[in-house]
Amino acid sequence: MLQQTADITYWIAFSAGILSFASPCVLPLIPSYLTYITGLSFKQLDHEHPDGNVRLMVFLHSLCFVLGFSFIFILLGAITGIASHQIEAYLREGLDWVAKVGGFIVLLFGVHITGLLSFRSLLGDKRVQLHKKPGGFLGTFVVGITFAAGWTPCIGPILASILMVAASSGQVGEGISLLALYSLGLGVPFILSGLLFHQFLSTFNRFKKYIRIVEIGTGIMLIAVGIMLMFSLLGPITMYFYQWIPVRG
Repeated sequence: MLQQTADITYWIAFSAGILSFASPCVLPLIPSYLTYITGLSFKQLDHEHPDGNVRLMVFLHSLCFVLGFSFIFILLGAITGIASHQIEAYLREGLDWVAKVGGFIVLLFGVHITGLLSFRSLLGDKRVQLHKKPGGFLGTFVVGITFAAGWTPCIGPILASILMVAASSGQVGEGISLLALYSLGLGVPFILSGLLFHQFLSTFNRFKKYIRIVEIGTGIMLIAVGIMLMFSLLGPITMYFYQWIPVRG
């Protein structure tokens, strides 16, 4: 039962990372971030068939950037897991309350993202930016850390929601796994958009009119996750789907 519940939360975390990538204040800025971290010009990146050196440069810098924000996100997951484990150790029903309160907060984040109600004044708009990028791959890693630490307005509610799910687990390993999968969902599209930059721009120009729809869908997903956490429905819902989906082992 616990393993099955974990399976669905893993999919939620990975999907949340992809949806963070598609959020209005991340996706449109991908070209700017790629030129910033690689030091390459927009023209070099937009070449339909870039040479091997350009591809390697883009891949390595993109990977360092992803590792930078993944480091912070996974660290947050570990801290959340440790804190929830301590609550479980000292208070038998503590995690139930963490899940209920966390679920309510996740629901509010979902409502905020859909635009039904806005809590922007509470969330704040804290963006830490490096006006001059440190040199080399280490510098790109630092930029990734800065991205994780400072870009709260769009990815903040989604990230916080996954942290709430991690907190409800009461396990350090679960917190690390969830945030690693969230980082993977956010990082893989970033790396692919760099390696396939010309195709990314073409796809983005067709996709951008649907960004608001994706945002609303993200909000609805978070509202659903919040309700499942509040009423301890993750396990029963997972069991229901497992009746219809073949599972190995």
